Amino acid sequence: MKVKLSQMAEQFGLRLKGADREISGINTLEAAGSTELSFLASNKYLDALENTKAAAVILEEAHADRVQSALISTNPYLSVAQVAKLFDKPQGEFLGHSELAFVHPQSEVDATATIYPFAYVARGAKIGPESKVYPFCYVGEDVTLGKCVTLYPGVTLMARTQVGDGCLIHPGAVLGSDGFGFLPGPTGLMKVPQIGTVSIGNDVEIGCNTAIDRGSLGQTSVGHGTKIDNLVQIAHNVRIGEHSILVGQVGISGSTKIGSCVQIGGQAGLAGHLTVGDGARIGAQSGVMQNIEAGSEVLGSPAVEAKKFFRIAVQQTKLSDMSKRLKALESEIEQLRRMLEQGASHGE
Repeated sequence: MKVKLSQMAEQFGLRLKGADREISGINTLEAAGSTELSFLASNKYLDALENTKAAAVILEEAHADRVQSALISTNPYLSVAQVAKLFDKPQGEFLGHSELAFVHPQSEVDATATIYPFAYVARGAKIGPESKVYPFCYVGEDVTLGKCVTLYPGVTLMARTQVGDGCLIHPGAVLGSDGFGFLPGPTGLMKVPQIGTVSIGNDVEIGCNTAIDRGSLGQTSVGHGTKIDNLVQIAHNVRIGEHSILVGQVGISGSTKIGSCVQIGGQAGLAGHLTVGDGARIGAQSGVMQNIEAGSEVLGSPAVEAKKFFRIAVQQTKLSDMSKRLKALESEIEQLRRMLEQGASHGE
């Protein structure tokens, strides 16, 4: 597939400067070939821009004279994300309902949905228009999928899980598994039945091997437009608002409430029964053990306000020198103490 620069400019509101060319794909400045498009989103890659072999580059107007053909954008990174969709090759080529899949006769699968070989669709499941269920997916009893949902290979949706329209769930994700609920009993730990559900809003993306546990009672929920990375753990009865971002290896303990437009960095861990307000930002590897106010930025473990964290970090770099100075002061004080003792013994 080839697309002219002029077509891209018209479709995505960009301005073409230089020769119009046919583009066969998108690549980095370093790797792009003579028929590929690249982009410059940061000035730290200006050296790569000087040496690129790309046919054209998406960049800001200030750098347009550095290349023969340019698509000028006020936000190159956003523009390349839009243009990349033109060259995005779809996963899989199968259409229809495979005879090698198990589809329970009491399920409801829209005629326009695609069910790949070796998928399992249980009794009472409902799969909406244009949705795709890839091989080795498990769609449990009374699961509901909206329209245009994609379940990539190996996704597991346990009973009564609800997934909204336009969701994309990557390989190995598990939704609706048991929450981690145990109580001390007369013979050891006793399992608490997990009888709630999971509800996923519209346009949610869930990464590989992420686990979202169903509620112990009630619901675990993820709001519209939220994006969840790989290897994220969301415990029972957690509620996540709309358009939030959870980066890889985030762990959220039970019954914590995350607001809308919240950003949580990789490997951050949140204790249970907390509230994180709208628009809060939690840095990577933070350990959150108390409520976070809306709009706050926190870092560290235990997590503290970002400005305080950086002040502490600066002080930590000075600890070695401070330790040496302290030892020197202690030595001077000891010398003064000895001098005073000697003076007292001589009656001075």
